Amino acid sequence: MPSLSNTRTHILDVAQGLMQQCGFNAVSYADIGKQLGIRNASIHHHFPSKAELGTELTRRYRERVKEVLLTLSAAELSPVSMLEQYVAAYHAVIHGDGRICLCTALAGDYGTLPADMQREVQSFFALNERWLTDVLRQGQTSGHFRFSESPRDTALELLATLEGAMLLARVRQEPPLFFQMMDRSLRGLQAT
Repeated sequence: MPSLSNTRTHILDVAQGLMQQCGFNAVSYADIGKQLGIRNASIHHHFPSKAELGTELTRRYRERVKEVLLTLSAAELSPVSMLEQYVAAYHAVIHGDGRICLCTALAGDYGTLPADMQREVQSFFALNERWLTDVLRQGQTSGHFRFSESPRDTALELLATLEGAMLLARVRQEPPLFFQMMDRSLRGLQAT
C-alpha cells in the first residue's frame, strides 16, 4: 500500500498532466481518480478543495522551475547558452498530446482561477521575467546580445514569444515548431 505522501504526490503528478493538457476548469477529481484508480474521497482527504489542489500544484511547478533557473545561473554558462538551455527546458514540456507548460495552460483560465492560484501564476511569470532580464542584461554588458529596448522590455518580449510559440505548437500539433520559432528569436538577439 502506498504511503500517504506518495498518494499525495501521485495526485499532484496526475493533476499536473491533466491540467497541462486541458487547463484547470476542465479537470475534475473524477478525472484524477480514474487515472489513479482511487475514489474522489481519497483525493479530498489530501486536497479538501480543488482550489487547494490547484494552488499547491502551481506552487510546486513554480518551485521546480525556480530550481532549474538557479541551476542554469550557477552553471557558469555564457548568456547565450543560458537562454538556449532555458528554451530547451520549455521545449521538453511540449508534448504531442497537447501538454504544455502548466502555467501557460493555466493562463488561459486565469480569470476563473481561485485567487491563490492567480497569485502563483503571476509569481511564475514574474520569476521568468526577472531571470530573463538578468540574463539579457549580462549578455548586453558582455557583448553577447544586442537589442534596442531595455533588458526588462526585451525579457517581456522574449517571454511573450516563448508563450505564444508554445501555444502555436500545441494548436498546430507540431512540438518542433516551438524550437524553430525560439531559435529565430534567440539568433535575433545575438550580436554578430
